[in-house]
Amino acid sequence: MDIKTLCVTGAGQMGSQIAILGALAGIETKLHDIDEAQLEAAVAANKKHIQRRVDKGKMSAQDMTAAFERIETTTQLDRAAAGADFVIEAVVERLDVKREVFAELDRACPEHAILATNSSYLMSSELAGATSRPDKVCNMHFFFPPLVMRLVEVVRGEATSEATLATTASLARRMGKQAVLLHKEMPGFLVNRILRALSNEAYFLLENGVASFEDIDAACRLGLNHPLGPFQLSDFSGLDIGYNARMEIFNRTGREEDAPAPSLKRRVERGDLGRKTGRGFYDYSTDPPTPTDD
Repeated sequence: MDIKTLCVTGAGQMGSQIAILGALAGIETKLHDIDEAQLEAAVAANKKHIQRRVDKGKMSAQDMTAAFERIETTTQLDRAAAGADFVIEAVVERLDVKREVFAELDRACPEHAILATNSSYLMSSELAGATSRPDKVCNMHFFFPPLVMRLVEVVRGEATSEATLATTASLARRMGKQAVLLHKEMPGFLVNRILRALSNEAYFLLENGVASFEDIDAACRLGLNHPLGPFQLSDFSGLDIGYNARMEIFNRTGREEDAPAPSLKRRVERGDLGRKTGRGFYDYSTDPPTPTDD
């Protein structure tokens, strides 16, 4: 399918950057969020990101202006979805919320439209049942920040058609990304399953007093050559994102080992969500960021 119109619902850090990727690829893009202020913040943040490309000579000012002219923002989901060839959902990582959104998208979108979720843990088969088009539902998982990270995981659901997979992978490449195809669903997919194993061990070491989180981060950077330690990466992605994903798994399995670690739960309950709030495992009001007390 030739994607001419893209709808992105959810104008947080992920959705906002996915929307500008679509616009940069020459696609008419509608960005939806229930909060008008969030939409305004998303556009402002994107303009800062793209202006840096202009300042570095990687893009012309004319191309930047043209890209932003392709984006329309709205708080009305039916307006955003009307006429869309492809939808990328990037709302909160809660199954009940996503199913409500998919049901509404199914009613508002043309019959040919593909509905993709950017979820990092929830599987598209859990959402397809809320629609009348399960063959046109899949995961299209970008990595944060989408403007920088090159990978997109394209995941086949139980009923996803070959045409849907091909169109989704093609859209990812059009946005300048490398698509990897998963032939079978599994919570966490490829990267996050590997990352979760590392993160679980990091939390185990922290909670059992083996080492401080800053030393665990240093060990991963210096010993494994990771650009960020697991706690730094959690701050970067948003502690609430990781917490909600872990709660979804815990609610499904009921196993205590799947529950969010106490050190993560305390920070989220305080509203210390990482870099986006200025404080998480590290305090970002200092340069360089300094470890916070538990």
